[in-house]
Amino acid sequence: MLRLRSSNQLATVGGPNVTDKSEQRETAAIEFAEHKKGKQSMKRRIFASGAVAAVATARMAQAQTQTSTFQAAGDPPLNLTYKQVAVAEGLEHPWSIAWLPDGTALVTERPGRLRVIRNGQLDPTPISGTPSVLVAAERGLVFQSGLFEVSPHPNFAQNRMIYFSYAHGTAQDNRLRLARAILDGNALTNLQVIFEVSQGKTDFQHYGGKILWLPDGTLLLSVGDGGNPPIAIEGGLARIQSQRLESHIGKILRLREDGTAPPDNPFVGRAGARPEVFSLGHRHIQGLARHPDGRIFATEHGPLGGDELNLITASNNYGWPQVGWGRDYVGGTPVGTGQRSGAGFVDPVLVWYPSVIGASGLMIYTGDRFPAWRGSIFAGGLATQDVRRMELGANGQVTLHESLRIGQRVRDVRQGPDGLVYVLTDEIHGRVFRLEPGV
Repeated sequence: MLRLRSSNQLATVGGPNVTDKSEQRETAAIEFAEHKKGKQSMKRRIFASGAVAAVATARMAQAQTQTSTFQAAGDPPLNLTYKQVAVAEGLEHPWSIAWLPDGTALVTERPGRLRVIRNGQLDPTPISGTPSVLVAAERGLVFQSGLFEVSPHPNFAQNRMIYFSYAHGTAQDNRLRLARAILDGNALTNLQVIFEVSQGKTDFQHYGGKILWLPDGTLLLSVGDGGNPPIAIEGGLARIQSQRLESHIGKILRLREDGTAPPDNPFVGRAGARPEVFSLGHRHIQGLARHPDGRIFATEHGPLGGDELNLITASNNYGWPQVGWGRDYVGGTPVGTGQRSGAGFVDPVLVWYPSVIGASGLMIYTGDRFPAWRGSIFAGGLATQDVRRMELGANGQVTLHESLRIGQRVRDVRQGPDGLVYVLTDEIHGRVFRLEPGV
């Protein structure tokens, strides 16, 4: 059975429960603007139910008995069994990397450019025809709008189709969009906007934007909660939308390749519910990955403390902003009920608390260049400037948690077609690194 949140089920496993305030302040400065007004309480809960026939196999694989959340506190052991090799540099806040069948790598830069790495060399000329994106005039780390994920269609070799997620609109009215285009040489053609989030918002925070293709040809798209207080949607704090099925905000969505909702999504036919919703109660998912056995994992930013690794299943409610480990940026006050768990909500597999990592890209390693890593979960760390490797036991609980130091803010981590691990660093002069066996 799936592990639901309850206050007496939480275990502290990862280290002493000490507050690393300096790292909390660093994370606050990195990922969020601190605001001093707009504190409101939220008391709306939706209990989700239902099933998705198209992902029944994945759902069964996910339904493992788990009894506690692993608390990762403090600095984990270091892994030193790899070499860090620079592949490309001079990228402005690179956000996502993906490979084409011929081994060419595509890299997005948050200001709106799509770059190409061929034969180990970064092409100085960006690909033309990318969508117009909203980018904050400021380039500070708390301004998160721009071009996000690039993801080739699973049948790219036949249709040459590329998908993008990005922020669109103005500072006073913006939202996440999903578009696709045909890659023709060094240009994109036939650009189509195939989906946009249901409501606009102000400011430049918490878009989500992660894309994950599923074996049935549908895709998952993460949508953030819109941002910290006082950012509001329809008269209430934006984050409240995470518990409302009539909104796309704070959800994982499941879409067909044309951006429409599959008829077997879990809330199709429910009055008032958005048919695209796959799961709800999310704050700001920045990593999505599928295990070969069908399990889907997500990494999610908590507020002041409380980043999460979650096991995602259709129709489940992950609790935000009703429950969570972290506290609000406004005075360190409790969020929602102030509890870490609650009836009807699903607990995280792992929580980084009290200090967080600024969780970013996520992957499951399946290659042969690092045999000892096969099956491991890798999560990027923006605040900690590292990659976290985790292993899960047969019961789904964390049995290993260690750090691979990178030395820059890690935005994405992916397995390349050569079986090596690639890391993007989110800097004004960002880089692509490759991790190879050796010391």
